[in-house]
Amino acid sequence: MLYGKEHVRRYRETGGAEGHDWNGTTTLLLTTKGRKSGEPYTTPLIYQPHGDDFVVVASKGGDPSHPDWYKNLAADPEVEVQVRSDRFKARARTATDEERPELWRLMTATWPDYDEYTKKTDRKIPVVVLEPQR
Repeated sequence: MLYGKEHVRRYRETGGAEGHDWNGTTTLLLTTKGRKSGEPYTTPLIYQPHGDDFVVVASKGGDPSHPDWYKNLAADPEVEVQVRSDRFKARARTATDEERPELWRLMTATWPDYDEYTKKTDRKIPVVVLEPQR
C-alpha cells in the first residue's frame, strides 16, 4: 500500500496511474509552502470533486491538532494540486459553516472513517475547498 513520500513519488512518476486510486477511494497531491521553512511540502489526500473545486478533509486521523499541511495553507492559501496527471495552482479555503454539512456528507460517503475521527478529538475537523486558479 502506498503511503507518505513513496505515495507522492509513485503518483508523480506515473501521472497518478499509481496512487490516485487508493484503498477504495481517490487521492490527489496537495503541495503547500511551509509556514516556517518556506519549503514546499506535498501530501497525498483523499478528495472528491465538487463542481469545479476539489474537497479534502484536515482530519489527521482524529488527532487533537490540525495536520501540518492545514496549518501551512492557513498561513498561505496559494497551493499546487495534482489530480492524476493534471497539475494546477489553487486557492485553499476552509468551508463555511453553511457549506460544511453538504461537503462533510460528500467526504464521509467516500471515506466513512471521517465520522469516527470526530469522536477522537474535540476540534472541529476542517473541510477544505481547493479552488483551481486556471
